[in-house]
Amino acid sequence: MKQRIRVVGIIKTDEGVLVLKQSRGRSESPVFWELPTGKIKFGEQPEEAMARSLTEYTGLNATSIKLKDVITFLAPEGASQLSNLYIIYELEVTGGKRPEPRDRYTAFKYIKDFALSNVRLNEASAAVMEIENEGAGSDKINSRDTANAITINVDGASRGNPGPSGIGYVIHDNSGKIVEQGGEFIGFATSRVAEYYAMRKGIERAIELGYKSVKFISDSLMVVNQLNGIFTVKNQDILPIYKDILEKIDEFEAVSFAHVPRSENTIADSEANAAIDHILKKN
Repeated sequence: MKQRIRVVGIIKTDEGVLVLKQSRGRSESPVFWELPTGKIKFGEQPEEAMARSLTEYTGLNATSIKLKDVITFLAPEGASQLSNLYIIYELEVTGGKRPEPRDRYTAFKYIKDFALSNVRLNEASAAVMEIENEGAGSDKINSRDTANAITINVDGASRGNPGPSGIGYVIHDNSGKIVEQGGEFIGFATSRVAEYYAMRKGIERAIELGYKSVKFISDSLMVVNQLNGIFTVKNQDILPIYKDILEKIDEFEAVSFAHVPRSENTIADSEANAAIDHILKKN
């Protein structure tokens, strides 16, 4: 499956969120607007690509670049599917300077309420803003298929790293209600192995329940970045689990992996630690 990787910037001011009008390709093509978006050149870090693209396409200079989220979604491409990975940043720019659209863009606007605006966002920017408007725990994954989307929080815990380890997961429906939660003792492991086992458990449970559109949430930035293809997996202890996960996610029509702080993943963490405590108390 092909994969397209882009960096996307969200710039908020008192006027609203900055969007840019794309240059028209073929004369009959519809005109779309999008958030500032760029490609990652060879040898660049994503943050560097974001800063460069912003300056090249708008003339603006970023004074702050903060990673907000990473989303993935599938989109049709002919007879096959294209995997889209978007690295989303919150940007602050030099105060008072107005954008000067160039190259791939011809105009700009600041939008306060996209629902009331006549601006037509492209699919990727629409997906980003949908998640932005719904918040970190959103059940929305992409703009085409959200009817059965669910959110699964996962977490792994290790006492000693390595030491006795457990995993936990929590499934939320599209209203935010918890429909299932659980934990499991996995034996003696490192924390990174526990995090991967937790993610695999969440994926396996989603497949068992027949879910097709799922957003997985983890407080392990390593796991999220590796599954989103930002970081390469080199550790032999997690490589087999990683490969197994990649095979399993083909079962989904839409899937994404997002990072949250540990403070926003407390239920899954409690389930993982409860599983460890249960075994330790028995012994």
